[in-house]
Amino acid sequence: MTKKKLGTLCVQAGYEPKNGEPRVLPIVQSTTFKYDSSEQMGNLFDLKESGYFYTRLANPTNDSVAAKITALEGGVAGMLTSSGQAANFYALLNILKAGDHIVSSSAIYGGTYNLIAHTMNDLGIEATFVEPDISLHELNKAFKENTKAVFGETLSNPSLQILDIETFAKAAHDHGVPLIVDNTFPTPIFLRPIEWGADIVTHSTTKYMNGFANSVGGAVVDSGNFDWDKYKDKYPSLTTPDETYHGVVFTETFGKASYITKMTTTLMRDLGSIPSPQNSFYLGIGLETLHLRMPKHYENALEVAKFLKNDDRISWVSFSGLEGDSQYELAQKYLPDGSCGVISFGIKGGRDSATKFMDSLKLAAVVTHVADSRTCVLHPASTTHRQMNEEELKNAGISSDLIRMSVGIEDVEDIIEDLKQALENL
Repeated sequence: MTKKKLGTLCVQAGYEPKNGEPRVLPIVQSTTFKYDSSEQMGNLFDLKESGYFYTRLANPTNDSVAAKITALEGGVAGMLTSSGQAANFYALLNILKAGDHIVSSSAIYGGTYNLIAHTMNDLGIEATFVEPDISLHELNKAFKENTKAVFGETLSNPSLQILDIETFAKAAHDHGVPLIVDNTFPTPIFLRPIEWGADIVTHSTTKYMNGFANSVGGAVVDSGNFDWDKYKDKYPSLTTPDETYHGVVFTETFGKASYITKMTTTLMRDLGSIPSPQNSFYLGIGLETLHLRMPKHYENALEVAKFLKNDDRISWVSFSGLEGDSQYELAQKYLPDGSCGVISFGIKGGRDSATKFMDSLKLAAVVTHVADSRTCVLHPASTTHRQMNEEELKNAGISSDLIRMSVGIEDVEDIIEDLKQALENL
């Protein structure tokens, strides 16, 4: 059969039942797995054989769903984590240690910014933050001798700035380091970063991939394109013997799967941020309609953005689908078929008006969430990005009047009517 398209992958990839097996992916809700001999169990622990022995490291349900996401992104190997935060942490920590340095886009989710700027800094890993649209010349200046990774969000949460992936990929590769990108908002339905030069892709699967706000999760996908052995001295954890596994060298033993195998057998072994099989099952169900939901989210959001742009009570609107938007040109390059259902905008009157507007909404809910089937709103400066100071908020593109609206898949006429009545209360 020829290469399957994204819609078919959403429905079919990751799990292929054999004769007489369940048609729907089973939930393997077991912590342990039985073997007939101690020798075989020992071989599993030594990585001489593949298989499952303890769900803290790996589980068949999780792996099937990870395989679906890997197929959608066009990678060679992937794994699930218990949250998007864990996915980004693992993706970086898998190749970093104390004394290393990261170059990161400043336009990223507040929790990820805190992870990189503070928690990882406490671990001895420093970061330099740059604008997502920085020139190649200026970006090259951010690199140091100890730089080991470049990180960014393909479409930032909540400022909706588009990462110039090709520029970041070129700079990363010219300095012999991988580009890691979080592709949560566009999903592979609208953007496949590996095709633009990204090496590793992460997701908060809690968002559009799950789609229904019923399970938290994350994913890491490796393209298999970065040559770790070419930069052997930079990445010894992958290219030199691991004494915890009797001297196995991951790149020699596992080839293109070495990055994910190392993450599974060391980070997941030691930190244990594994999703429950039940949560992965919900994620798998959500993925089956991702190709149907994403166009509807975008279609609704574009109509809402046009409505807001033409209302005198709105001070500004950010949505890359609008002609004249600061991100419109980059969107034509990276996101020609759509971006997502998230809009950022400001209400005249600042924070007080924003609060009154949100509290007046009836269909849209005020929740600490984004990117599911139901329309919702949030004021990031006082919630998800509350820990950032004014300078950090400015660098992340977040103003005090910014409202993030995640447009759902309800009838768009009802969403707009809700906005109208809330604006009338200002």
